[in-house]
Amino acid sequence: MGSQNTTMGTSHESEQATVSANRGPIYRTIAALAIPTFGQLIAEPAFIMIDTAIVGHISDAALAGLSIGSTVVLTTVGLCVFLAYGTTSQVARLMGAGRRKEGMEVGIDGMWLAFGIGIAVCTLLVAFSEPLCYLMGARGAVLTAARQYLNATIFGLPAMLLVYAANGIFRGLQKVKVTLIAAISGAALNTVLEVLFVFGMGWGILGSGVATLIAEWYMGIFLTVPALVWATKEGASWKPRLAGILNSAGDGFPLFLRTLALRICLASTVVAAAHLGEQVLAGYQGVNSAWNFGLNMLDAVGIAGQSLVATELGARHKARARAMTDISARAGMLMGIVVGLIMIALGLFAAPLFSPTPAVQTLITVGMAVEGVFMPIAGWMWALDGILIGAGDYRYLAAACSITAVIYVAALVPLTLWAQSWTNLAWRIVMLWCAINFLYIGIRAIFNGLRARGDAWMATALATN
Repeated sequence: MGSQNTTMGTSHESEQATVSANRGPIYRTIAALAIPTFGQLIAEPAFIMIDTAIVGHISDAALAGLSIGSTVVLTTVGLCVFLAYGTTSQVARLMGAGRRKEGMEVGIDGMWLAFGIGIAVCTLLVAFSEPLCYLMGARGAVLTAARQYLNATIFGLPAMLLVYAANGIFRGLQKVKVTLIAAISGAALNTVLEVLFVFGMGWGILGSGVATLIAEWYMGIFLTVPALVWATKEGASWKPRLAGILNSAGDGFPLFLRTLALRICLASTVVAAAHLGEQVLAGYQGVNSAWNFGLNMLDAVGIAGQSLVATELGARHKARARAMTDISARAGMLMGIVVGLIMIALGLFAAPLFSPTPAVQTLITVGMAVEGVFMPIAGWMWALDGILIGAGDYRYLAAACSITAVIYVAALVPLTLWAQSWTNLAWRIVMLWCAINFLYIGIRAIFNGLRARGDAWMATALATN
C-alpha cells in the first residue's frame, strides 16, 4: 500500500512538473481562449463605455444619470453571471469526462433558465425603475436621465442573459471565437446607432438607451443560433427539461449569492459617490466604465483558466489542474500589469472623451491613476476566482464574498460621511477607489489565495464527477 501511494505521489509530481515545464504552450492556450472570451465579456461594459463617452457630452447631469441607470443594468446582469460561470464549469467537466451530449443538454437548460429569468427581471424593473434610481441618490435632472436610460435598456435584458448562458456553452467547448465576432459587431452597431439617435435625431440619453437595446438583441440572436446548432450536432435536444432547469438554478444559487454580495458593494459605492456630489458621481462613472472594461480583460484570463482547470478535473488529473492553476494565476497578474498601465495612460490622455468639464476630467484622471496601480493584484485575484468557480467551489465563494460585503459596506458608510467634509473633490474620488481596492479586491484576494493553497476546492470538483 505504501509503495502504491509512493508511486501515485511520484506520478502526480511528474504530471505537475510536465505541465510546469510547458508553460509557454499553456500561456498561448490561455491567450487563445482569453482573447475571444474577452469579446463576450466586454459586450455590456463596452456598451456602457460607449454610452458614457457619448452621453458625457450632453451634460454633467446626463452623465451622472447614466451612472445610476447603468449601475442598475450592470447589477441586474451581473447577478445573473452564474448563468455563464455555472454552465462553463459544468459543460467543461462533462466534456473532460467524455459526456458530450449531457454537457450540451446542461447548456441548453441554462439558456432556458436565462430566458425565463430575463423576462421576470425585465417585468420587475419596468415597474420599479424610478424608485430604484431614487433610492440610489438620483434627484431632479439626474433622476430624469437615469429613468430614461434605464427604461430603454431594460428590455434588452432577456437577450443579454441569453448571451451569458450561450457563452457558457462556448467556453465549455473551448470554441469562443464566435463571441469575439459578436462583441465587435455589436459594439460597432451600438456606436453607429448612438451617434445617430443622440446627435442626429436629438433623442439625448434616451437615444443612448435605445441604441444599446437594439445592440443587445442583435448579440442575443447572433449567439443563440450557433449554440443551438452545436447542441444539435451532439445529439442534444432543444426542449426545456424542467429537472435540468431546476438543477441549473440550484447549482447557480450559491453563485447568485456570491454575486449579490459583490454587487451590493458596487451599488453602495455608487450611492456613496452620489452623496459626494454630482461631479464626483460623474467622475466616478468615467473611471468605472473603463474599470469594468479592464476587469473583463482580467476575467477573460480567469475564464480561460477556469475552462482548462475544469477540464483537467473532469478527467481527474489533479496534479495537472494544480499546475494549471499556478500558471493561470501568474497570467492574471501579468494581464493586471498591462491593464493597469493602460488605465493610467487613459486617465492622462483620454479623460476629455468622457466629459468636457475640466473638473470632471481631473477626477477621472486621478481615479484611473489610483485604479491602475492596484490592477495587478486584481488580475491575480480574478484568475483564482474563475478557477474556484470552475471547480464548483460555490459555497466557499458565497461565504467569502458575503463576509467581504459586510466589511466593505460597514467601512464605506463612515468613510463617506467623513469625505463629505473635504473640500477637495480629488481626495473624495481617491477615497472611493482606495476603498474598492483595499477592501472589495483585497479581502477577496486573501480568501481566494488561502483557498487555492489547499486541496478542498479540488475535492469538491472531483466529488461531482
